[in-house]
Amino acid sequence: MSDWKKITLADLEMLSVGHRQRIPEDYLDANNHMNVMWYTHLFSCALMEIWNRVGLTSEYFEQNHATTFALEGHVRYFYEVRVGQQVTVRTRVVGRSDKRFHILHFMSNDDAGKLAATMEAIGTHVDFKLRKSSPFPPHITAAFDRLLAEHSKLPWPAPLCGAMHV
Repeated sequence: MSDWKKITLADLEMLSVGHRQRIPEDYLDANNHMNVMWYTHLFSCALMEIWNRVGLTSEYFEQNHATTFALEGHVRYFYEVRVGQQVTVRTRVVGRSDKRFHILHFMSNDDAGKLAATMEAIGTHVDFKLRKSSPFPPHITAAFDRLLAEHSKLPWPAPLCGAMHV
């Protein structure tokens, strides 16, 4: 397990932007900061950028009667996010198997210049007709492998929780 405290915003800029937005007032909770449910939402928005890069597009899902399901997730909160602040989410691919993927999302609070949260997740490719895990097709695994190779060359280790593996 590596230390998330060593990750800088410059490190994160080595990853493509998956999602960026200003936080609206309706994302607030009783503590006057962003409710935890919105972190998951914003991480999910960023996942679409990765899906498009590996070919898991809406057309692919529709034509192949496929989807993906979340299996496991671990969120860590480091810095508060408040109304009006801009956040950016970037995603690093850290592993895959024939059916599963292992990713790590990073959310920065751009106004504060801080890492706000991470979400480590494992999910699976699914045959939507059977609603069971199924292998990725070869062109998707090849695209995942290219992205995984790119991300594994980053000069900083992924700060994994150590409890999840594909």
